[in-house]
Amino acid sequence: MRIQQLPYRLAASIAAFFVLSCVVAAPQQTPTAPPPPDPAAVPALPPPRVNIQRREGAPVKPENEELSRPANLRIDTNLVLIPVSVTDPLNRFVTGLERENFKIFEDKIEQTIAQFASEDAPLSIGLVFDTSNSMGSKLQKSRQAAAQFFKTANPEDEFFLVQFNDRPEMVIPFTSNPEEIQNRLTFTQAKGRTALLDGIYLAMNQMKKAKNPRKAVLVISDGGDNSSRYTESEIKNLVREADVQLYAIGIFEPIGARGRTAEELSGPGLLSELAEQTGGKHFSIENINELPDVAAKIGIELRNQYLIGYSPKNQDRDGKYRKVQVKLIQPRGLPQLRPSWRQGYYAPQP
Repeated sequence: MRIQQLPYRLAASIAAFFVLSCVVAAPQQTPTAPPPPDPAAVPALPPPRVNIQRREGAPVKPENEELSRPANLRIDTNLVLIPVSVTDPLNRFVTGLERENFKIFEDKIEQTIAQFASEDAPLSIGLVFDTSNSMGSKLQKSRQAAAQFFKTANPEDEFFLVQFNDRPEMVIPFTSNPEEIQNRLTFTQAKGRTALLDGIYLAMNQMKKAKNPRKAVLVISDGGDNSSRYTESEIKNLVREADVQLYAIGIFEPIGARGRTAEELSGPGLLSELAEQTGGKHFSIENINELPDVAAKIGIELRNQYLIGYSPKNQDRDGKYRKVQVKLIQPRGLPQLRPSWRQGYYAPQP
């Protein structure tokens, strides 16, 4: 099909019509906004004025000042806690006694019992373990003794281990897992001399980090001291100042044995004196097979103590030693009972 060329006039008419239709169909444009006024020609408005007047005189107090200000409470009191163990003539522990069965005295002046408890409260316990050369044949039974002692533990207790021979060593600081200590004792070897007093000093120093109010140290050793820097008098003063019960298991040769050294001869007396001052006990044994049973007995005693608290009538902060005495009012129908307690404490200083 061939497209024929249109005449010139008809083509011009069609083009004009096309241009006109495009103009008509196009959208109307938005009128252009007038130019903004000249800022110099418009008078500026003054900024708003804010007038803050200072209030003269003291600020007004709230109606209820006591409730509006933070509390500033200061409690200045000194509560002395004395753990007490009670045994019968067969050395069995007696439980079930009441507050009325006890009287407590400080420097011969009777005190008012403010707190009394007999439940198994959490303990912070330190084991001071002798690894000197003379312990060689006794290590296995000593490990078993430690295991029996830890069987009486409370889940909230904490423990640490000090080993000593020529010098003491903090082997395991405070831990809530007694198995960690038992595993470490498995690899213990006996060697060197006996720094018993230094070992006790290190344990008492570690007790300053204890989190529980009740604290106890168990010493397992086979003799007296022959390698410490600290003297007996220094350690005696230390345990008197510390709020820590000290228990000791002394493994000694029979009295008639020729192999006993001068240190071993003085060992039982030293451990007994240290333990009794703190309200603890010293158990002297000659048969190492008794070790586990004795250690378990100590653990049971710590779980069956009475805790007596009182606020001293003597409130002087003089730093002096106060002697404490506990008297037991004998319950009817029971044999003669015997209390043991921490024998005193040092008053706080200003």
